Amino acid sequence: MSCNSSGCCPEPEIFQEEFCGNFSGALTAEEVWSAPAGAYIAGTFQLFNSSGSTGPVTAAGDATPAIALSSAPGNTDTQSVNNPTSFTITSADGDSGTYCITLYKRVLA
Repeated sequence: MSCNSSGCCPEPEIFQEEFCGNFSGALTAEEVWSAPAGAYIAGTFQLFNSSGSTGPVTAAGDATPAIALSSAPGNTDTQSVNNPTSFTITSADGDSGTYCITLYKRVLA
């Protein structure tokens, strides 16, 4: 069966997933999420650093463009990317905060 403008094949749908988590204490590039290449077409990554933290908290990940977040105490940093495959957090002893990840996947109906 071939696809054409007559609509014989279903249009793909975009499925959204969201999850959040907490972090606390010394972390060195701690992986908090990963997926195989091609699993997600896009994502938005958010990093909140508690006002009680002692310094900036950073996050990184593989995507296009690469995920590179840095959040000073009491602030949030957010980045949207294409084709994400990993997300890590680095923080010092005494730091804490939250992260939220919204992912988009193309699925056939």
